[in-house]
Amino acid sequence: MTLEVDRNVDAGSIAAPFVTTVMQIEPAWIDYNGHLNMAYYNVLFDRSIDQMWLDLGIGPDYLKTRGGSTFTAECHVRYLREVHLGDPVQVHVYLIAADEKRIHTFEELRHAEEGWLSATSENMTMHVDMGVRKVAPFPPDIRARIERVAEAHRAAPRPEGIGRSIAMPSKRAEAVR
Repeated sequence: MTLEVDRNVDAGSIAAPFVTTVMQIEPAWIDYNGHLNMAYYNVLFDRSIDQMWLDLGIGPDYLKTRGGSTFTAECHVRYLREVHLGDPVQVHVYLIAADEKRIHTFEELRHAEEGWLSATSENMTMHVDMGVRKVAPFPPDIRARIERVAEAHRAAPRPEGIGRSIAMPSKRAEAVR
């Protein structure tokens, strides 16, 4: 999937969650266990963010015309249910928070027809001035678009799993099982 131009859709129209187009699992992405290899979950999540960034006006055209882009600073993926070759998938993206230089997103990879949750990805993205390759504030017009979307998404129920960290289960929690 190549995204070549920004659609520059009014970002105020992005409902919570932003739902991507349906994507297909590619044969080369299936590992020896017969399911989607963990690396390709990130490919699907990255493609979903690319779709949302187009609507925010920070896609490839933004880089070409204004010299800005985004880099992922942190990512936490949870694998909850296998997906297989032939499974159509969509990603639901929630813009959790934003400030002058960062966007916090939470994505849910779902089976496009049956709706079940396969994986989640929580990310912190930084705005970068590509002329100096340093973190920099978003331009005011882009910042305003992002804030309109963040405001709309704050009204949506928060998806389960935001803010999770990796840790061994406590002895007490294991005893309950």
